[in-house]
Amino acid sequence: MVSVRGDWVEFRFCRPDAQKVFLAGDFNKWRDGELPMARTVGGDWIATMRLPAGEFRFRYCADGVWFADYAAFGVQPGRFGIDSIVRVEPRTLKMAKPASAAGVAAA
Repeated sequence: MVSVRGDWVEFRFCRPDAQKVFLAGDFNKWRDGELPMARTVGGDWIATMRLPAGEFRFRYCADGVWFADYAAFGVQPGRFGIDSIVRVEPRTLKMAKPASAAGVAAA
């Protein structure tokens, strides 16, 4: 499962019996072993990172076996099987409301 809050992305993968789980995708040029995930007490594996706006493909690698995340934003065929998709929306700047003319003293 993947959740996105602003530009922070949390990847969560349930594989209680795994010894090591890594995350790989477009964002790290698919380098296996570079982004280790941390095991939770309940057996999930978690990795959190900041990503720029855009759409990224990724997979989990648990003990050398690759897995897609079907609870992500979608899946697409990739070069080596099914890739999962995560989307990070562009950040929008919120403008402050201009001061009203009635609240501004004359110069």
